[in-house]
Amino acid sequence: MATINLENLSMIYGSNGSSYTALSEVNLDIRKGDFISLIGPSGCGKSTIIDLVSGLKAPTEGKVLIDQEPVNGPGPDRGTVFQDYSLFPWMTAFENVCFAIEHTNGIHSRAAVEESAQKYLDLVGLGKFRDAYPNTLSGGMRQRVSIARTFSMNPRVFLMDEPFGALDSLNRIYMQDLLLHLWSEGERRKTVLFVTHDVDEALLLSDRIAVMTPSPGRIKEIIEVPFARPRCRKSLSASADYVALKAHLLSVLYCEMQEAIENQSVDHRTVA
Repeated sequence: MATINLENLSMIYGSNGSSYTALSEVNLDIRKGDFISLIGPSGCGKSTIIDLVSGLKAPTEGKVLIDQEPVNGPGPDRGTVFQDYSLFPWMTAFENVCFAIEHTNGIHSRAAVEESAQKYLDLVGLGKFRDAYPNTLSGGMRQRVSIARTFSMNPRVFLMDEPFGALDSLNRIYMQDLLLHLWSEGERRKTVLFVTHDVDEALLLSDRIAVMTPSPGRIKEIIEVPFARPRCRKSLSASADYVALKAHLLSVLYCEMQEAIENQSVDHRTVA
């Protein structure tokens, strides 16, 4: 587990002549073991935040802290799952997981590496597909390999950028349940920063939801999700509290979108 602190984060792409402000003065404190979702309109900078926390990019202003230490680049303390799976196509599912273990969590014995890789493939239900290459697996199966690989690295922080966005409804439900199972396994939950466009997904998975404004992205509101764990999606969706909280979230998102559309209209009239 680890704390994550975003302090006055701003991100500007391009030069002064042609620049785009993706984030502006983002502040967010994430507690140890917290599962927090970022939700907001397309282009609001959610993926940029994932890139900054992972260390793949450096902010224009501000800083990212993991356990009060500044992030200056990628590190094995953070595991990232992307929507596009990011598996090595020339490696089998088993080899992909073994590679991650060998290069991150300090296991040096090949036998121990293979034992751990098999354990995580079994956990995601792919033990029998260990020798399959990514191009022979379905999208849902590839994402399961990606999640197995990330959990096998034993990082303190999980960064997940719309990991289920490309999946069909049934695979999405399966993957959500699998993620919650893996996250809650053991004595200490990992700290998770999760990007999604799906309000129901955010409410099912999260302890808190950070709602972002349209570009330039800021944190508009942080919503505590009050429902006890473990959560049953059927009883949850029938709850009056759930319906009310979902309506509030949608209302905040709708207002932000309307404001963004109005601002764009004003900008176009000004240019014209």
